[in-house]
Amino acid sequence: MDAKFLAPKRLTLNGLTSFWLLILGLSAAAVGLDAALGHVISLGASIVVPFLVAALGSSLAGFWAVPLLRALKTGQFIRQEGPQGHLKKAGTPTMGGAFFVPVAVAVALVATGFARDAVAVSLLTLAYGAIGWIDDWQVIQRRSNSGISPRTKLILQIAVAMLFCLWALTSQPATITTVTLPLGIMLPLGFLFWPLAGFVLVAESNATNLTDGLDGLMGGTGAIAFMGLAAIVAPTHPDLMVFCAAMAGACLGFLLHNHNPARVFMGDTGSLALGAALGAVGILSGNLFALLVLTLLFFAETLSVIIQVTYFKATKGPDGVGKRFFKMAPLHHHFELSGWSEIRVVTVAYAVTALLAIVSLKLG
Repeated sequence: MDAKFLAPKRLTLNGLTSFWLLILGLSAAAVGLDAALGHVISLGASIVVPFLVAALGSSLAGFWAVPLLRALKTGQFIRQEGPQGHLKKAGTPTMGGAFFVPVAVAVALVATGFARDAVAVSLLTLAYGAIGWIDDWQVIQRRSNSGISPRTKLILQIAVAMLFCLWALTSQPATITTVTLPLGIMLPLGFLFWPLAGFVLVAESNATNLTDGLDGLMGGTGAIAFMGLAAIVAPTHPDLMVFCAAMAGACLGFLLHNHNPARVFMGDTGSLALGAALGAVGILSGNLFALLVLTLLFFAETLSVIIQVTYFKATKGPDGVGKRFFKMAPLHHHFELSGWSEIRVVTVAYAVTALLAIVSLKLG
């Protein structure tokens, strides 16, 4: 027999393969966490059921929403200065967050019986999603890659964050202002906690917004991050656990339509909502340090932009041109221009986020 028929077949790394590996990994994690925590397998008391329900609901909603978004001519505009390989993505429908975020919120609210904290986090998530929707809509209307001004977007984010913090200040126990650090160290911040909380909401939402730049990147890393956060908050905040499980499932369902090659992008509608949701759960559950570790990949993306801009300005010559620290920012574009395929960048990001989730669970 020809030796080539006896040789083992190598697993081809592509968008669909990484998607299925993520499904298996997250499903196994959800089942394992429920078993370890002794959860009753039900919609409102486990991780796996809201996760699977939201995943199914989001994936099915996509089969209706993606053609609708295409018919509404919500095609993405690709900036010319970005990686040249991305120009072929021009015209792909965006604003995908408009269908998968509401699915997650609906599952979470029904599963928790509209519990107070779940309602508050859901409203915040939808509010940040609405800010993103306004930005996405402006991009489409102007037929350019420029939506509402960065200043306007930031003001809206801060305003919503302030409202959420005001609600938390009046409804949560005083212990919420004490931040838990590793080794059992407790850091009582008092009133200083609230500026920190507002910063976390704005910073997380912008970090996830910057991360959303490759097919399947934010959808997959978001699913992993929410699964990790669900495990962290499970022992003390079961309602927030269910919310996180639903968000993880909805991200995974969205990924069915967003894995490489993407048929839809989440847009700011989705990415701003995901970051705000992560931040809100971290604040209400008292797990800000664990949240920081869990979302280090997102902040690395943000830091790369800050470094790039700062270095460019610091090295600017008389001709007004400066040097670039990275080949391109955010960081995922630097790796692309260093020779990595888009799928490789995304797959490595999944692995890094999963590792961070494990570390943060140990710290949470």
